Amino acid sequence: MMRVEELIVYRDFEQGELLGDMVHLIDTYAQKKERALLYDCMNRLLETAASHGFYGNLWHCYLTNLLVNNENSYSMACEIRGNVEGTINQAVLHDIRIFKELYDYDFADMMEVLQVPEFAMALSYTGASRGSKVYNTRIRDRICHLAEQFNADDTPEAMKDTLTEFYKDYGVGKFGLHKAFRIRHGENGAVIEPILNIAHVHLDDLIGYEIPKKKLIDNTEAFVEGKRANNCLLFGDAGTGKSSSIKAIANRYYDKGLRIIEIYKHQFQDLNDVISQVKNRNYKFIIYMDDLSFEDFEIEYKYLKAVIEGGLEKKPENVLIYATSNRRHLVREKFSDKEERRDDLHAGDTVQEKLSLVSRFGVTIFFCAPDKKQFEQIVKTLAGRYNITMKEEELLLEANKWELAHGGLSGRTAQQFIDYLLGGIS
Repeated sequence: MMRVEELIVYRDFEQGELLGDMVHLIDTYAQKKERALLYDCMNRLLETAASHGFYGNLWHCYLTNLLVNNENSYSMACEIRGNVEGTINQAVLHDIRIFKELYDYDFADMMEVLQVPEFAMALSYTGASRGSKVYNTRIRDRICHLAEQFNADDTPEAMKDTLTEFYKDYGVGKFGLHKAFRIRHGENGAVIEPILNIAHVHLDDLIGYEIPKKKLIDNTEAFVEGKRANNCLLFGDAGTGKSSSIKAIANRYYDKGLRIIEIYKHQFQDLNDVISQVKNRNYKFIIYMDDLSFEDFEIEYKYLKAVIEGGLEKKPENVLIYATSNRRHLVREKFSDKEERRDDLHAGDTVQEKLSLVSRFGVTIFFCAPDKKQFEQIVKTLAGRYNITMKEEELLLEANKWELAHGGLSGRTAQQFIDYLLGGIS
């Protein structure tokens, strides 16, 4: 008899209905002979395989998915940190013994009694497509390999050690398994959702900009190491690699517990809710605002000021704000403002209010457009990276023609030119 009702720490699974039905079958199939229920469970296992990209023993993959996504006192204590001390380990081992029984269960007799030999397909499954709507390929493979390791573990103690090590290396739940997130406004506040396909950009891919990259790296490394760090504003010309630098940072420091949450200015109402959801986790979170700027009639910047620095509640030590912008001062200013200030009794205060937002970013990093020589160097480097064999003189001639018609001198323009060549467009 399976004792899932006796679980102490691992309870309230998000996708636990299937577990309940399978345990019911294990306990009662000999008496109730609910053949249709087994077919229904098999259908749900295959549907899970299709949505998650699972392969191999789908029953084991399903159980593993429950364990790696269950955010409880033990799993959240272990994320990034590893083993924890205390009585909680005894409670967890009690639960793992029950899960070990589920892993080791032999379905042969059930398939024979219920005359459902087709269930064997779910125990050795090869997907037609290994895509996933829930996980990227890297995470999906980790879960499938973890399921194989659990099956290979001889004892509940070994299985517990394997699970704890997974929590230490990758964390638990959506924050552990994904590196980047976006938010949406739900009925009960902000909902943080994983971004499945983040661009695989690396800092070395950004040619030049060594000084800006070093400033960004130094600040981020201090942050992930638990040292004091500052909010960061990356500003400068379009197409110079500001957003790509943030993506590269997310990829570089994911293994050290860094996570990125993307938010837009129309979502600032949810900022406090987002921060409250992440402040007690063992990860480091960068709240990322791309292309941040405000027109003079937009007042959201006042709210952002309070959230960043100035509200009664202290910003958690595991949260930083990183923003990119084409504007140095973020809030648009016009020459006509000077005329309006003549009617303003405290014009200096008005100016300071608009400038005070950028002052809340302790680190400002300037990305300037490359000059002609730097642009040509970027083109040559990219051409070598993509094995383009065009003669240098011809390459640079065509690159200069391209930039004149496609946005001017920038790293983005150089990359677009290389993509044009790779596409074979004549």
